This record gives sequence, structure tokens and C-alpha cells, in this order.
Amino acid sequence: MRIAVLMLGGASVLIGACQGPGPRGNVTSGPQLFEGLGTYHRPVTTSSPQAQRYFDQGLVLTMAFNHDEAIRSFEEAARLDPGCAAAWWGIALCSGPHINNPEMSAAQSRAAWTALQKAVALSGQASPTERALIQALTARYADPPPADRRPLDEAYARAMRDVWLAHRKDPDIGTLYAEAMMNLRPWDLWTLDGRPQPGTEEIVAVLEEVLRMVPDHPGACHLYIHAVEASPRPERALAAADRLRDRVPGAGHLVHMPSHIYARTGRWAAASTANEKAIAADQRYQAASPRQEFYRVYMAHNHHFLAFASMMEGRRAAGLRAAREMIAGIPPEYIQANPALVDPYLCIKLDVLKRFGRWDELLREPAPPEYLPITTAMWHFSRGIAYAVKKQFDPAEREQAAFRAAVARVPADAMFQVNRAHDVLAIADYVLVGEIAFMRGQTEAAVAALEAGIEIEDRLRYMEPPEWIQPVRHTLGAVLLEAGRHADAERVYREDLRRWPENGWSLHGLSRCLRARGANDQAAAVERRFRDAWARADVSISASCACAERR
Repeated sequence: MRIAVLMLGGASVLIGACQGPGPRGNVTSGPQLFEGLGTYHRPVTTSSPQAQRYFDQGLVLTMAFNHDEAIRSFEEAARLDPGCAAAWWGIALCSGPHINNPEMSAAQSRAAWTALQKAVALSGQASPTERALIQALTARYADPPPADRRPLDEAYARAMRDVWLAHRKDPDIGTLYAEAMMNLRPWDLWTLDGRPQPGTEEIVAVLEEVLRMVPDHPGACHLYIHAVEASPRPERALAAADRLRDRVPGAGHLVHMPSHIYARTGRWAAASTANEKAIAADQRYQAASPRQEFYRVYMAHNHHFLAFASMMEGRRAAGLRAAREMIAGIPPEYIQANPALVDPYLCIKLDVLKRFGRWDELLREPAPPEYLPITTAMWHFSRGIAYAVKKQFDPAEREQAAFRAAVARVPADAMFQVNRAHDVLAIADYVLVGEIAFMRGQTEAAVAALEAGIEIEDRLRYMEPPEWIQPVRHTLGAVLLEAGRHADAERVYREDLRRWPENGWSLHGLSRCLRARGANDQAAAVERRFRDAWARADVSISASCACAERR
């Protein structure tokens, strides 16, 4: 996820908006022990059994990337046992950067430094392992913090490597070391052609070693999914995903995480279910802890991912519901305060309506406010396609001009998630050109535009859900089929299925290609796969893109 959610370019804005007294934000609900966080236990030096319970909870919440709530748990452990060095270590650790928020505000830097100094002062009465972890963390922070914290992050990773080499039987230390390495390359562990980036193979090896010791370690399962999801072999994390699925039922982000692997391996129903359960878990959690800081982005991410998986399953109602709930869950005042952060995510309802060809409903959608230029651009883009499909070409071209004007107002450095907004919007431009040309009967122009869009789409950095949420190949395949270019369409669908296994849209298109060339046995096999993929669908389709649906 920027997450994979409202992330990299705007994460510091989010934290700044939520920042108040304390390490990350105002504590608006008292410390409490939550239900459903499992039984994971790491003994630390403390005289208080209750402090130990809060430390254990803080550690699990850290593994679940709920760093604000983890800090509150560690703070309560420190209150219950002021001499517990490990509690202050936890506060310092969680005040630092992570893959979904690699920046630190001035307030976070101060909080991390203050907590670390307390941990160091108390370390004389801590265990040797705790002292080693505290000492390693001293490499991560400085006072005052430097403008470029990269050298600190690298020093911390080196220090954690030394701790790991000295404690190879400790799965938590291995997990912490792997995360320290991952933080050096947020969402950038694999090249576009599937080669590991520097350090990636070591991350994978360490996590696999941890999982051999503790196969259901919640932190290692979580990180292993992230470590290999963008790799050429994401299926190697299926066992970790299956184990994590019910391991910590009260931690919504951990419940959600298997969907990253399920989507990459074509288990779309399982991906949807994981996010439905994650949403329910986070609703229970939010009822107990109403005000959220950065964790709000993970809650939105569940809905975003559910909309994506539902679209791939052909579940229109579920996709629309997830999109609407995600948008409704972001307070209007929050959107106004953080427009750059939320802007790319507010397009999701338009995406679902377009995916399922709800053209009239799409055209009734009100215009977004001007301070959301990305959503405004996508609103015009979607309307342009709707008018084109209706063969109302004058308004389609007016929307195309309005789309380009809106794109020109998007700041040059704006991000969707981990990709430049202008790169993603360039795909939209080509798709709109291609759709208008297709509806005009200009097949060659449509194919050329869509192929140009695919070239950009294929160069986007990995993210789940993908930055361009409806594969352009679904549109190109439909256009080629309509033109009778069955061999070309078959190649397009097979490539899409390599990228997005078992998605029903391309299975349907592939079966049509096979029938067209008389490969009836192969077509029948693909049709069986389509029926499985479409088992929970609430729509019937005749094409892989709504623009080519038989009307």
C-alpha cells in the first residue's frame, strides 16, 4: 500500500494533521486490552504482569502496522512499570518510519529520541537481548534529526543485522531485522522485470528462516507477503497467507494482508473475504478506540481492496458498496484538510461504475470540488467514456477536453500512491482516445491508443490494488475481438491472465478466442475456469470491457 493507502507523497501531511501532544497524536481513548489479538508473547524484564500484557499487545499491534495504538500500549506498560526499558524501546521503535510512512515529522523525531533515551537509561536492568535491541535502535535516531535520514536507516539495518547474527534462534529479532532492511526500499523490492533489488534476497531468506522456526509468526507472515508479492513467484507466500488469515482476528490489517497474495495468485473470492473480515475487525476496533490517526488509511485500504477484488469477481453490488463505504468513511473536513492525500482514492466509485457499464448512473455523479484535481480529471474521463459508449461524440469530446484541462491542473509532483499521478493519468488519456475511436469504428486508432496505454501501465511501480485498477488489456482484448483479430486478442488475454491469474474478464475473452479458432476442447476448459471465477458474480458479461457489451 502509500499503502498500499493514502501514503508516500502525503503521509507526512496526514501525520502532521493528526499530530498533537504525545508521540504520534492525541490519546483520545484510554489504554485498554483489546480482544482478538491472539496470544503472542515475548517475555521482557518487568515486575508487572499487567505491564507484560500491554507490552505483548504493543508488539502484536506493531506487527499489524497499527503503530499509534502500539505506542499507547507501550506507554501503558511503562506507566505500570516505570523501570521497563523494553516499553520505552517499543515507543521509540513505533515512532520511527515504516514502509507505508517512510518520513518522520519533527514531533515524531522528538518522541522517538526522548523514548530512546529513557530506554538507554533503564537498559542496565534489562536482559542482554533487550540491551542489544536498545543499542541497535540508537543507530536509528539523532538529535537534532538530519535532513536526510537515509544514513540513519542504513545504520540501523546494519545494527539489527549484528543483533540477528548473534541471536539466530530469536524469531522476533529476525523479523525486526527484515523490516529494517525493507524500510530501506519501501515498495521497491523487485524490478519491473522480476529481478530482486539489492537486499531483497537477504530479506526473503531471513523471513523464511524465521517462518521455519515459527510458521505462524504474525510479523514474519505479514512481512513475507510484502517481500514476495511483487516477485515472479508470489505463490510461495500462500502458506504464510493462509496461516495469517485467522491468526490475529482482532487486527484488521493482518486479517487483510493475505489478500495481497490471493489477488496475485487468482484467489479472488478469498481476497474479497479477507477484506470483508478485515473491515468487520476494524469496525469492532474503532468502536473501542474511536479516534484514529495513520491507521485510518489501513481501514480505507480494506475497502479499496475489496472494491478491486469484487470487480475481478464480477460482484457489482459488493464493489459499489465497498467504494461508497470507503468514501463515506473519510470525513469531509479530513478531505478538505488533506486533499493531496485522499484525492486519488476518491476515484474508486467512478472506477466501479465504469467497470460494470453503469453509464447513466455514472453521468449522474456530481462534479468533485476543484481542490481535488485528480478526482476531477477522472470524473471527466469516466463521463467521456460513458458518452462515447452512448455514441454521443460531441459531449464525449467536450469531456475529453475537460479531462485534459483538469490534468493540467494536477501538480507535477502529485502522486497516486507510489506512481506519479501524471503517469497514471496518461493511461486514462490513451484509454479515452481508444474508447472514442472504438465507438466511432476506428479500430486501428483504438488499438494504437490502447497499446500506448498498456506501455505506460506496464511500467508502473507495483502496488496493490494496482494504480490503474481496470487492466487496459481488458479493453484492448474486447476491441480486437470485435475486429475479428482473434489471435491478437488471445495473446492479450493470455498476458493479462499471467499478470492477474483467473480473472473472469480475461477468461471469458480467452474462451471466445479459442472458440473462434475452433479449439473447442481448450475453450471448454477455459469456460469451466470462467464459471469458477464468476461463481459469486451478480452480472453476466458478453465482453471483457463494458464498452463492447452487446446492447
